[in-house]
Amino acid sequence: MAELLEYLARRLVDEPDAVRVERVDEEDTVVLRLHVAENDLGKVIGRQGRIARALRTIVRAGSARERRRVQLEIVD
Repeated sequence: MAELLEYLARRLVDEPDAVRVERVDEEDTVVLRLHVAENDLGKVIGRQGRIARALRTIVRAGSARERRRVQLEIVD
């Protein structure tokens, strides 16, 4: 799932080399932290959060295999 998120984020930003995904396993939740360059933060969030919401939906749908809750955090 992290690979798909990284692929999508690299296509959205101006600085694809700054994109990385950090996976943190907690008790019943997997947290994916998407790190992007500060200038690209708005592009990943989108107008009124539409792109961020779409990325979260994709991550949530892909997490059905793991049978764990997956949470996406966008970090600069």
